[in-house]
Amino acid sequence: MGYYKDLIVYKKSYELAMDIFNLTRNFPKDEKYSMVDQIRRSSRSVCTNLAEAYRRRQYRDYFISKLNDCGAENAETQIWLDFAKDCGYITEEIWQELSNKNNEVGKLIWYMSCHPEKFRGTPPNS
Repeated sequence: MGYYKDLIVYKKSYELAMDIFNLTRNFPKDEKYSMVDQIRRSSRSVCTNLAEAYRRRQYRDYFISKLNDCGAENAETQIWLDFAKDCGYITEEIWQELSNKNNEVGKLIWYMSCHPEKFRGTPPNS
């Protein structure tokens, strides 16, 4: 099995995190330490937790636990997107586009956690 950066879910979550980073550059300055930091952190945490999960995938329980962390961060990202829309910082169209991407990432994470054997590879000394 390859490298975590080869995973579709990693590529999609990284792209979403970068979209969010670029978008939040235009948020009001008074949101810098609240919404901006939080949405950037949660979206990036999906990627970092995926990398951690994948590097320790031979340990089934750890792998699933880190994937659950990914799912939680993904859900948090959606809440921040909702706040950004409702506060008028992003349009309905941008919210819909990013929410669709976030939902797709969530479904991929869920699939991985329900089918860990497909991602764990061959154990050492087999």
